[in-house]
Amino acid sequence: MSLKNDKFPASAAFDQINDALNASEADRKDAMKQGNAVFAFTLKNAAGETDSWNIDLKNKGVVSKGLGEKPTVTLSLSESDFGALVAGKANAQRLFMSGKLKIKGDVMKATKLDPILKKSQTKAKL
Repeated sequence: MSLKNDKFPASAAFDQINDALNASEADRKDAMKQGNAVFAFTLKNAAGETDSWNIDLKNKGVVSKGLGEKPTVTLSLSESDFGALVAGKANAQRLFMSGKLKIKGDVMKATKLDPILKKSQTKAKL
């Protein structure tokens, strides 16, 4: 089942991240050890609609729709900024400093997301 929402083209990255996590048991365990949190994303598209996904690196090591159970950190940003972020064309810290990325919860955990997004970049063809 795809996690992609056609109204949010960059959401295809959640499938890539999920594939990267499930590529091997070792990869998943490694990502969970690094992340050890539930990362929720709320994206807003050009039409002003929002949708949410989560990367669970605390319990299961999977990506799913919705905010997940008790997200450790929630990142809210535009769909286009998320696309740039997962493509390696944007920097999360810069997006945060310029107010384009809002973080709720454990801000320090948000820094653990970078290596996980990088994993999807090697597989993603966005």
